Amino acid sequence: MRSLRFRIPALFLAGVLVAAVVSALFAVRLFQDYTRDRTLSELRRQAAGLASLYQEQAIRSVDEAKQAPGFAAPLLERATGSRIYYAGVEIFPGESSGLRPLARSVLDWKVLEGGKVETFEFTPPGTDRAYLAAAYPVMLGGDTFGAIVVAKPRAELRSRWLILLGRMGLAFLAGLAVAAGLVWYLSRRLTKPVLALSDAADQVAAGRYDAKLPETRSRDEIGHLTDRFREMTQRLAESQRRERNFLMVVSHELRTPVTAIRGHVEAIREGLAEDAEAREASLDVIRAATDRLARLVGDVLDLARLEADQFTLEEQEVELKRLLEQAYQSFTEEARRRGIDYECSLSANPVISTDGDRVLQIVSNLLDNAFAWTPDGGRIALELASSNGSIAVSVSDSGPGIGREERERIFRPFWSRAGDGTGLGLPIARQLAQALGGELALESEPGQGSRFELRLPAAD
Repeated sequence: MRSLRFRIPALFLAGVLVAAVVSALFAVRLFQDYTRDRTLSELRRQAAGLASLYQEQAIRSVDEAKQAPGFAAPLLERATGSRIYYAGVEIFPGESSGLRPLARSVLDWKVLEGGKVETFEFTPPGTDRAYLAAAYPVMLGGDTFGAIVVAKPRAELRSRWLILLGRMGLAFLAGLAVAAGLVWYLSRRLTKPVLALSDAADQVAAGRYDAKLPETRSRDEIGHLTDRFREMTQRLAESQRRERNFLMVVSHELRTPVTAIRGHVEAIREGLAEDAEAREASLDVIRAATDRLARLVGDVLDLARLEADQFTLEEQEVELKRLLEQAYQSFTEEARRRGIDYECSLSANPVISTDGDRVLQIVSNLLDNAFAWTPDGGRIALELASSNGSIAVSVSDSGPGIGREERERIFRPFWSRAGDGTGLGLPIARQLAQALGGELALESEPGQGSRFELRLPAAD
């Protein structure tokens, strides 16, 4: 009862039944009006014709002194299928014509004296059946002497309605059978992918993101839902993979400095570092490992705050040229040691209102990424340009380049092409660029190096 496979056909068939009942009521009502109008029209025509015949026969009987008309009413009743009455002055002596008498009070003589046909319902004397009737005046010498009344039982109309209802019932049963088959087919076609999605949702809820989904064969709502569900499972699987990768990367990144700190602390505690120089060297290692831990924890916290929109920026007047010179100087020693052609081209000196520390963090992350991928003896350039109300800070390198399939992947947290490092530098750089109202663009071709460009608005 709760299944869509039952509820959809039930609701559809209920709708078909209601529509059929309403249509049948309208059809019967229209048929009633039609048969009544047609019956009255037929009665008017018969009454006019019979009145003309009886009027002509009455004139002949007067002129030729005949006592009775030359035809009998029972024959006419069998021919027309209607009852024939006469109301008014006796024009046929002895009433040998066989006409049924009708009281004058049943008719509206004002209508008949005007030469018009009167239609009405009445119950003949001695019966309990209602009749539909039409009365036509009989004129002699310009005066109305009486009226011919032709009547049919109203029950004949009801029998026609019953015949119509019976045929409509048969048609309804045939249509209901066809509709039921169609609904059964459509309900299976609709509910089959829904049930498959429901089973897949149960598997996803249990943590199995490789659930099998139905193939998308249409572009309707079910197909759209299937595509979005497939995309959701892929993202969940990717999120789970990134979570596992995060645990592996962070545990690896934490283990190295923690091991170094533990080893040197134990050496100092056990007196292995006897002289001041050895102790100073151990303390330098401990400090460097601590800085590395602090940087890792800071990166993770920054990314979490950025993704949760809980990151706070401190706005201030920033002289970009001086800030970039500071970032450039931080890597000059590494460039000299590795023989890298390290260039700095600052063709503009804009002053903007932004968070200088975060801009410095972005540029430092880009330079760190460039040095990580540029081979010894390569080339790295830091450039600053300003045009059309926009400021561009670019970092280009002569590294291996980035393929099209990896251009979005490198901005995902905890993903690294080389398998080492935390994979947080570029994701944090992009998130910070967007938080500052700018963007981080990438131009790269495999084998031709890469160029990252930070674009910031020149003014609020």
